[in-house]
Amino acid sequence: MQRYSINILFVAGAVCLVLAAQAGMLDNYVLTVLMFMGINVIFATSLGLVNGYMGEFSCGHAGFMCVGAYVGSLLSVACFTTNKLFGAPLLSPESAPFLFPLVLLAAGLAAALFGLLVALPSFHTRGDYLAIITIAANYIIISIVENIDFIGGPRGFSGMKRTMNAMNGVLEIPWMLIWVLVVTFASILILHRLVTSTYGKGVPAVCQNEIAAEIMGVDTNRVKTMAFMVSSGLAGVSGALYAHVYGYVNAQAFNILKSTEGMVMVYLGGMGSLSGVIMAAIAFTLLVEGLRFALPALDGLLHNLNLLPASYEVSQVWKWVLIPLCLVLLMQFRPEGLLGNRELSHYFPRLRRFFTLK
Repeated sequence: MQRYSINILFVAGAVCLVLAAQAGMLDNYVLTVLMFMGINVIFATSLGLVNGYMGEFSCGHAGFMCVGAYVGSLLSVACFTTNKLFGAPLLSPESAPFLFPLVLLAAGLAAALFGLLVALPSFHTRGDYLAIITIAANYIIISIVENIDFIGGPRGFSGMKRTMNAMNGVLEIPWMLIWVLVVTFASILILHRLVTSTYGKGVPAVCQNEIAAEIMGVDTNRVKTMAFMVSSGLAGVSGALYAHVYGYVNAQAFNILKSTEGMVMVYLGGMGSLSGVIMAAIAFTLLVEGLRFALPALDGLLHNLNLLPASYEVSQVWKWVLIPLCLVLLMQFRPEGLLGNRELSHYFPRLRRFFTLK
């Protein structure tokens, strides 16, 4: 029973959140923050597989999130809603609660295929060169999406809220909160099982010494391909959830700034620490929400003191100064992150038997 304590605690907490949301105890803002917290956990832990456990330097991870967001949105709208783009729904709207996981799976598979395209040229590159490749991939994906007028181009794409309305028509419960919680737990479980499996041990082996890993019989090309595809696939699923929470998606939401957010969360939590990245993703989400209120208050104070022109807003500038600054300071003063390459159970050994994912 102790071996499954973390699973039981997560399920119990998730059930409590869903019941609280159903009872109206949580307003829409709190629900949205909780959902984005889960999406950030999925996104950050997926990037942590490549940048943390494998020791590569991917800087364009948000591009895969973009692929998943658009593929998931298009499938959702086409399958479950009546719309101008596709006409009548391909499937019954009443089937949305049961088939929505397949939409998320398709979004993840599409993003994983793009991850494969990035992984192939990465076989002979590391460090700065891989960073350039992934940044280029991020911009390529955004440029492709913005030049396809069929899916809205630079205007973006919407209509996913109708899918949620179809789900609520079957049973009125907080569907998106449920899907975010389920996928968050599943992604953490997948990554934990992967990095602790016999095959997954090849991922940190590549990080330590790729040549030595090859000598010891590790197929480094296959391991790198697998890691990129799993990482990008999970990022794609987080993108699909992101699009459905918002009900609208635009390619510029997944630019280099979004990739920077992912790197801040990974390096803040610690490279090679799944629990550290989870904690960092939660803390980062709360930080961003705190800045959402603190910076406009700073605007008002500076305006009242006549230190800032009335037409100028600090909050729109300093948010994207403070977030990259966190990454710079982190690299300077604690490059290993909060937990380094250790898990939370290493610092609290007595809790290890309780906090073990199985």
